[in-house]
Amino acid sequence: MWLAAPIMLLNVALMRRLPKAYQAELFWRDIPSWIKAGENVTRTLVFALPLFMRLDLSQTAGLLLYVIGTVVYSLAWVAQIARPNGAWSTSPWGFLAPAYTPAIWLVAIGVIGRSLLLPIPYTPWIYVALSAVFLAFHNAHAAIVYRRNY
Repeated sequence: MWLAAPIMLLNVALMRRLPKAYQAELFWRDIPSWIKAGENVTRTLVFALPLFMRLDLSQTAGLLLYVIGTVVYSLAWVAQIARPNGAWSTSPWGFLAPAYTPAIWLVAIGVIGRSLLLPIPYTPWIYVALSAVFLAFHNAHAAIVYRRNY
């Protein structure tokens, strides 16, 4: 949970400052139900699974990747907030950056969370694969919003 908490706090802190296209009432409008369902179910699993992870803090590469990923993700949002009508923010790469940059810190969580506190078979690849499915839905959703707005 310690690794998911900063991301969730960042999202809550920035929620009201996001450009119009990212506001919940517009962001979720006219999204196919199968994308909504897939995104919400996998998001719940991706953010809940770290609650049951045993963290291996000796994974310095994983910790460094997490810090880099968190900074890159934060900068993706800062760019959207600071210049919502700028060339970067209105380009596909810029608009979708907050949707694809989580890949960095999600992989890091998979690297650091090497085992579960539960007595079930687990490998970090399970978390990475689950994160990839979540990001597929999340990026499809963001792409629909981008096409609708630009």
